[in-house]
Amino acid sequence: MGNAEMAMPLKVQVSYSPAPREVDTVHLQLPLGSTVADALRASGLLARYGLALDEQLSVGVWTKTRPLDSVLREADRVEIYRGLKVDPKEARRQRYRKQPAKRR
Repeated sequence: MGNAEMAMPLKVQVSYSPAPREVDTVHLQLPLGSTVADALRASGLLARYGLALDEQLSVGVWTKTRPLDSVLREADRVEIYRGLKVDPKEARRQRYRKQPAKRR
């Protein structure tokens, strides 16, 4: 690889869903070798939503949980995960109960 290829910025995106059906995505250009933590800091999403960059923060790349020191690749999507308020199985049960009775 020549120096020009090594200097090319890495294009990634960082996404966070602060509420159901709401997604805030920031597109970034970072230096090669940047980590998940670098992308989170550069995105501004942590400050915007009052999140701390620590071991309590659950993050991943393309739906797979990754540590903060994971090195990013071109076109990666860093995702910040929020805790579930309701167990998904219980949410399905509640939706099922609200449905009108069907013919059997």
